[in-house]
Amino acid sequence: MHIANPLPAAPVAARRSHVDVRFGACVEDPYYWLRERDNPDVRAYLEAENAYTAALTGPVRELEQSIYDEILGRIQQTDLTVPVKRGEFFYYSRTVEGLQYPIHCRKKGESGAEQILLDINRLAEGLEFFSLGNFEISDDARLLAYTADRTGMRQYTLHVLDLDSGALLDATAERVTSVEWSTDNRTLLFTTEDATTKRSDRLFRMELGSPAVEIYHELDELYHIGVQRTRDRAYLLLAIAATDSTEFHYWPAGQPAAPLRLFLARAKDHKYDLNHRDGLFYVRTNQGARNFKVVTLPATDPDWTQAREFIPHVTDVLIEDLDLFRDFGVVHEKFEALNRLRVYHFAAATWTSIPFPEPVYAAFGGGNPENDTRRYRYSYQSLVTPPSVFEFDMAAHTTHLLKQQPVLGGYDPTQYESARLWVTARDGARVPMSVVYKKSTSRPERAPLLLYGYGSYGYGLPAGFSVARLSLLDRGVTYVMAHVRGGNELGEPWHDAGMLMHKMNTFTDFIDCAEHLIAERWTTPERLAIEGGSAGGLLIGAVVNMRPELFRAAHLAVPFVDVMNTMLDPSLPLTVGEYLEWGDPRQPAAYEYMRAYSPYDNLARRDYPAILVTTSLNDSQVMYWEPVKYVAKLRTLKTNDTQLLLKTNLGAGHGGASGRYDRIHETAFEFAWLLSQILAGNYR
Repeated sequence: MHIANPLPAAPVAARRSHVDVRFGACVEDPYYWLRERDNPDVRAYLEAENAYTAALTGPVRELEQSIYDEILGRIQQTDLTVPVKRGEFFYYSRTVEGLQYPIHCRKKGESGAEQILLDINRLAEGLEFFSLGNFEISDDARLLAYTADRTGMRQYTLHVLDLDSGALLDATAERVTSVEWSTDNRTLLFTTEDATTKRSDRLFRMELGSPAVEIYHELDELYHIGVQRTRDRAYLLLAIAATDSTEFHYWPAGQPAAPLRLFLARAKDHKYDLNHRDGLFYVRTNQGARNFKVVTLPATDPDWTQAREFIPHVTDVLIEDLDLFRDFGVVHEKFEALNRLRVYHFAAATWTSIPFPEPVYAAFGGGNPENDTRRYRYSYQSLVTPPSVFEFDMAAHTTHLLKQQPVLGGYDPTQYESARLWVTARDGARVPMSVVYKKSTSRPERAPLLLYGYGSYGYGLPAGFSVARLSLLDRGVTYVMAHVRGGNELGEPWHDAGMLMHKMNTFTDFIDCAEHLIAERWTTPERLAIEGGSAGGLLIGAVVNMRPELFRAAHLAVPFVDVMNTMLDPSLPLTVGEYLEWGDPRQPAAYEYMRAYSPYDNLARRDYPAILVTTSLNDSQVMYWEPVKYVAKLRTLKTNDTQLLLKTNLGAGHGGASGRYDRIHETAFEFAWLLSQILAGNYR
């Protein structure tokens, strides 16, 4: 008689005494020791959890492989990007079937011979992880400054490559966060981060062949810095930013050793951006304009009291950015959770809107390094339209498709439906949702559904395309994005209403969206899965505590779930600078408010939905121990037999695997698990 091997017992993390005193109360945390990264017991526990996850997901291994094959089968593995013209050269990257990473190249003229600048596959040889950061070409096109992270910790090393000889120069620096060239083609400006907090805080000037010289140090821990350059190449800019305010310094790009000149000193609640064109500074500012306006000042004497309005403030339209060119300007706006691009013609003083054909979409400018141009390149996609690169002729008002991402295997976008839904939240706010599903005679009722959310940092979820998502849609799953408060989909007030002492709105919005989908017969609690990553993982952890019966399954990716321990530790990356986003828990009122939603602190003895938690050992944004502690504690509390799984990538960072095939494997695993939970056994 054949006896099946029993499933292994779930790993049990040891409990070790650790007590904090907070406002006079003793707070026990027996899993605090899991922060000890170099402790062999920690590594053993992570490996035990990985083995347990592998054992319990064995029954869906075949489905996982099917999904991997499907995703791979839709991708044109040997491909190249649309070339971008800069000076005499056209720059592009290409991929080769079987290789994990892109190859960055250029040609002189459209028909010139290919020159390989960086083959990331070669640079990544023997490494578990490799990420390219900055990629900056000198004005004379002879030198390339690039940065590389080889661990996943977002710790980038600067390299300078001679593009004529192919030799690396001696010029290098560690922990580099931004890079720009001076117009002299021999001087680099770059910023670096603090080794402990990873806050970008120092600006250096380095002439090739000479040591780097520090020229600025930002002491205020609420602020981080970055170096930029205007598109017309006239000025170098030092951007200094906190959550609620900014400050800029500027100096001529051709005089890298010139003293930095302050544009406008930082002030509480004043955020502004700086750009330059034809002797004028263009300033996107929220002073007296919550959703921003744009004003101009003479570059020779930028007296703020003499600012002249260029783009007025509109209450319900967020001005996100302004691209400036010699003859045109392009303003990026957001209205009712949709992007808009409008072109300004300086000679005629008129505006032209770039048209978009679908009711739900995402559109962003990109690939426009040249100042003297009449063509504006932008990317467009939707929940059903693959990423597409267009050029808009700003003089002729015509649009031309340069390339649409191929989706192999006979993808037919007309077989899918996308829509925008609005939900009235419990306090009367209108919350948008973006929906996509495979068409049938009518919209799917009580279908399996995956609800995704984020809702933090003023980041609005773009309603974009996903090749991988087709494996869900083709199996009858409806996919929904909940654009909850904390993002910027409805402007800066939408962010304000989901941060600090209003953060609870993020979670209740998500719950209200889920309840609406159930009430309107889109799905049922037994067929509803939810997902979010990083701060979105906090969202999922919070709503699972608040309404566990509402969901069948939850995927928390690199989740920020140990809110109190992290925000009470100012030595950790992101902590101090994010007091203005989450609150400072050293203040009693903020402590009590944050404590009320912190997922780790609110785990309780109750039934929970099936939960998959994924993380990475080298994550420097959400430390691995947050999700690990969360799972260890929840194992001792949940009262039902739904799956609780932890999977740790032991060689990657916040974004998971760096190689494209490895990333597909991770996605296939996550999708297979979700499908196994919401398709009631019929998930092939």
